[in-house]
Amino acid sequence: MKAMFYERFGEAPKIATLPDPTPPKAGVVLSITATGLCRSDWHGWMGHDPDINLPHVPGHEFAGVIEAVGPEVKRFKVGDRVTVPFVSGCGHCFECKSGNSQVCEEQFQPGFTHWGSYAELMALDYADHNLVKLPDEIDDATAASLGCRFATSFRAVVDQGRLKGGEWLAVHGCGGVGLSAIMIGKALGANVVAIDISEEKLAFARSLGATVTINASVETDIPVAVRDATGGGVHVSVDALGHPSTCNHSILNLRRRGRHVQVGLLLAAQARPALPMDRVIAHELEIYGSHGMQAWRYDAMLAMISAGTLQPQKLIGRHISLTEAVPALANMDRFAESGITIIDSFA
Repeated sequence: MKAMFYERFGEAPKIATLPDPTPPKAGVVLSITATGLCRSDWHGWMGHDPDINLPHVPGHEFAGVIEAVGPEVKRFKVGDRVTVPFVSGCGHCFECKSGNSQVCEEQFQPGFTHWGSYAELMALDYADHNLVKLPDEIDDATAASLGCRFATSFRAVVDQGRLKGGEWLAVHGCGGVGLSAIMIGKALGANVVAIDISEEKLAFARSLGATVTINASVETDIPVAVRDATGGGVHVSVDALGHPSTCNHSILNLRRRGRHVQVGLLLAAQARPALPMDRVIAHELEIYGSHGMQAWRYDAMLAMISAGTLQPQKLIGRHISLTEAVPALANMDRFAESGITIIDSFA
């Protein structure tokens, strides 16, 4: 198979021909039709993820067609179009059996713990528990955009944040996760405040329904600006970027008894930031993490997409080849992309 891989962290990845995978007994081999370029893959390439063993093939947002199945797979067959949550579960631990495979005790993550989707073929274990069949009306590129950013935002806003129509939602960072959260919040009937340092991304946020936009490179006190714009603070706030400052701002811009959801990864030296716990206690704030979404929860999201209530295809920016993805991955620390970049050519 043709694949992108790297042998050392931080060194330019290579495009090479690698051995084709074979399906595990309870797994499948997928022929990848489209895969998303995500900043989490940049973090992995930089060595920020301790689960990656070298050499490595990245990629964790994808759509594909089943090419081969193991003997223990019961629910899927060759030719099925599928996607997978970026956090996959073992199917037999307590958390998986309780419906919470996003925090599986033995979780694995294609593109991190295992070789991923920047390749023509990819093996995936525990297929019956993790695969999600794709409706015919959802194309490959749109499906590939769901696995990490959109699905994670859906769970963050709908399940963890419990956002309701008429409430205020703040979204810190207008990358793929943030723009997804804005679209989902708007679809739920909420009023959305978008915060970013890029006017281009803020304009995109407005086109997706953001009621208020705040340029963090100009505004000196983000929490105050949000509270002023919303008449006392937001009900739900999402840190979609992952930085000590955006995490703090997201907590401090809440109204009393508000809900903060941390989606953006805080890694390496930033993994344990100081938090305003005095405000959390005094205002009875709620703090949640959000780590992917269970395969069984995809039905609700896919139904909204099929009905046109959610249109994640609007978030797709560039379509590039696997070769073009090498410099694109290396430059992801610059936050230059608007929307989600899709790799859909392996030529």
